Amino acid sequence: MNKLKIGVIGVGYLGSIHARLLKEIEEAELVGVYDIRRERTLKVADKLKVYPAKSDDELIEMVDAITCAVPTISHFEVGYKVLRKGKHLFMEKPLTTKISHANILIKEAKKRNLILQVGYIERFNPGILAIRKIVNDPKFIEAERLSPFVERGTDVDVILDLMIHDIDILLNFKKEKIKKIEAVGVPVITDKIDIANVRIEFEDGSVSNLTASRISREPFRKIRFFQKDTYISVDYRDKNAQVYVKKNSAILPLKINIEDKNPLKEELRNFIRAVKGKEKPRVNGEEAVQSLKIALRIKKIIENHLKRVRI
Repeated sequence: MNKLKIGVIGVGYLGSIHARLLKEIEEAELVGVYDIRRERTLKVADKLKVYPAKSDDELIEMVDAITCAVPTISHFEVGYKVLRKGKHLFMEKPLTTKISHANILIKEAKKRNLILQVGYIERFNPGILAIRKIVNDPKFIEAERLSPFVERGTDVDVILDLMIHDIDILLNFKKEKIKKIEAVGVPVITDKIDIANVRIEFEDGSVSNLTASRISREPFRKIRFFQKDTYISVDYRDKNAQVYVKKNSAILPLKINIEDKNPLKEELRNFIRAVKGKEKPRVNGEEAVQSLKIALRIKKIIENHLKRVRI
């Protein structure tokens, strides 16, 4: 088996998990890692017995593909460098912080015939996969993504940090055009929006309500779908799902099959197989831009509201 030579740029909390899982995937050979913090590079490299690259340029030259888990504000700079050097790229979400930058990365990947995949891990969540064929015409979708405060991820607001996961899932299930967006949010601990709520109305009359917070005491990540005679609930954290259907005058649980798989490992495996031409990337650059557009639209609505009320 020809193994794909791969490296990880950014081995903080999430990137180190990338590296560990890549070591376990038979179709990949983790060549090395790099982090701007040298001590972090050495620590992860030593633990996994791979090369501690002295720069991202050095690591990029050594491999066929890169997975990138640097802070969001550095996504474009690092991603452009990887693609310009002709290497396939897996970029953690969001693709970038600007639509113009995202489009440049997409154009560069296409020009060089490279795979550009974006890390929306909930697409690989066993709970979501289990209900894909059951959700067909939801009239109301409600998602809550609440997390305790940590410094990691605060280079961007809670919309790009957390809510964008649920925006991606929403757009994946709802193909109708968006008619209206209403949103509110406030900064609490940082100088950026830390809690946000958005109501999205689609052209078919269906509605979605999304809430994201990074100042919750306990983590909570669920999404619920309501459609005719059916209620569907997915717990992202437990990677589980429940479905209830109306039959005659009774509300009955529907048994569904849920595979116990590691979503991030399956996501990385999908990327590796996409590079090898065996699969298509589940979330390509074009799809990632759609959720980014909505996230930035929500952010602008909230920021304009904050300016008016002077919070």
